[in-house]
Amino acid sequence: MKKAKLFPLFLLFVSAFTACNNDDDNAPEVAKPTMTNVEIGSANNKQGVIGRDFHFNADVTAGDKIAAVQLKILPKKGEKYTSDWKLELSWAEYVGAKNTTVHKHFNIPNEAPEGKYDFYFIILDSNGSKLEIKEDFTIIDAANLPTDPLIGRDMISRNETLIYHMGTWVEPELIFKKNDELTAHAQVIQIKGDGILYSVLIKKSANYHPENIDNLDFKKVIVISKVEHKGLASASKISTLQKVNDVWGGEKIVIGAATDANLPNANPITGEKAWESGVYNWVVLYKNTTYNLNAYKSMPITIKY
Repeated sequence: MKKAKLFPLFLLFVSAFTACNNDDDNAPEVAKPTMTNVEIGSANNKQGVIGRDFHFNADVTAGDKIAAVQLKILPKKGEKYTSDWKLELSWAEYVGAKNTTVHKHFNIPNEAPEGKYDFYFIILDSNGSKLEIKEDFTIIDAANLPTDPLIGRDMISRNETLIYHMGTWVEPELIFKKNDELTAHAQVIQIKGDGILYSVLIKKSANYHPENIDNLDFKKVIVISKVEHKGLASASKISTLQKVNDVWGGEKIVIGAATDANLPNANPITGEKAWESGVYNWVVLYKNTTYNLNAYKSMPITIKY
């Protein structure tokens, strides 16, 4: 009799357990963070140079809200290094955001040893989920780079009068008016092989800050000069100047011109990049296509149209 009484209790327990399992199965799945447009190093070359600026970018969408953003460069298992070193960073300014662009620059410390590393970028979500990417990463001494492009001898003239040269501002603000001729000169040294150099104007209001020529948005940039080189020997240099029909030039633009100086086809200066009054950035972008190395430099000018 006692066994018969226990059986209904057993059925009740099984029924309740099954109901709990069904509730778990039907629970909504927690949304995880996602990311796009990830760039680890200049032009996503997954490389850092000791003592030099390092670039990282990722567009992040949280499942709920961002709880933490972490970046780690850690020793790779099985690799040998000249000293113990790792880098771990976090940025509190992104906490609580739903959508954001994590765009960071920092120097690879001088004490970092050369070698191969594991690179981690981690997003923790307030809903308890996590997104982590892991990539192979290399740290290299600049002395061991196959080529080391550096931008210099940057100069700006207005109507043939020099108003800025290599960090010296002849005028406190570089102001250009409609029909003024702007000359923008720069050179890239310590290069070899093949590469491309762009000198462009970009409205500050466009909030567009390219750091390499990959996927350059020509709807937003006014090209002043484009120069390509092929098969250069070690320690060569190029500049924004071009030789056309045995005449050097090609680094000038008139404020108000209808088209820019893009090659092989000039682009109309209309739409988003149409001339207007405001602050612009003069940006020099160089990519060594042989070795996937990049350099850029930016400085402001003002146009009163």
